[in-house]
Amino acid sequence: METQKVKTCFTITFTPEQYLHAKAYVEDMKKHPQRVFWQGKQSKSDDELVIEQIAHRILSGFYNDDPFNAGKHIMRMDSMATA
Repeated sequence: METQKVKTCFTITFTPEQYLHAKAYVEDMKKHPQRVFWQGKQSKSDDELVIEQIAHRILSGFYNDDPFNAGKHIMRMDSMATA
């Protein structure tokens, strides 16, 4: 199977509750430095980690429990054919 890379930039929105939830998740991960979560993330700031967690949850569908509003968090997406 041949794979391809596509670089994509998302503009997302999130609620204060989603921010606090992601922040608590990152704080919990700090207690477990050996977890897979940290692979490739050791040099990132707390704010970067929180925003990445929010984006991951939005793009993975964790916040999309209502299919009619599933896209409400993704405001814009720009992609390029090659990365």
